[in-house]
Amino acid sequence: MKSVIILVSLLAFSINCYAQDTNQPKYHSKYAGQETRPIKTLSQSDMKALKNGEGWGLAKAAELNGVPGPKHLLEMKKEIDLNDKQVLQLEELFFEMKSGAVPLGNKLIEAEKALNYSFASNNIDEKKLDRLLTDIYEIKKQLRYVHLVTHLKALPVVSKAQVNLYNDLRGYGDNDPCENIPPGHDPVMWKRHNNCE
Repeated sequence: MKSVIILVSLLAFSINCYAQDTNQPKYHSKYAGQETRPIKTLSQSDMKALKNGEGWGLAKAAELNGVPGPKHLLEMKKEIDLNDKQVLQLEELFFEMKSGAVPLGNKLIEAEKALNYSFASNNIDEKKLDRLLTDIYEIKKQLRYVHLVTHLKALPVVSKAQVNLYNDLRGYGDNDPCENIPPGHDPVMWKRHNNCE
């Protein structure tokens, strides 16, 4: 019983110290400040990414499992030694992805805007909420598909060795690019490019 009292006292002390360290009121929300956004669920950077057809984290299932997409492969074309044919194929895939992702990103912004407006104007019921969320889900599904399918299409364009080097350079593998400089690369330039210094 004595150990339980000591444990509870330590826990209460820890919570009190944490609350004092944060200097926040007891019920301060981590969302505070976001209520001023035009669309509460999307930041300016979210909207910019969606309007530009950027990945927005939707392709993580591929990216983090060794299936890179064309954008980052092209950014690293020298480091992973892409040939002209590979570059051309990846550029085509990238533009194909953008042409699908940009309109869907704009649709998603509009769908989130409709949801936001419905709550802001108090013009919402359960039926309308279900419809709005279904719209958002379908758009997100399509947008995610566009990004993920592009990763699938990009994989056969590059060699296994290029994918391994890509993953290492992105920091996904066990190999630290600062410690493992590929043959033929100037060590100083390599370290500078990989922010090793």
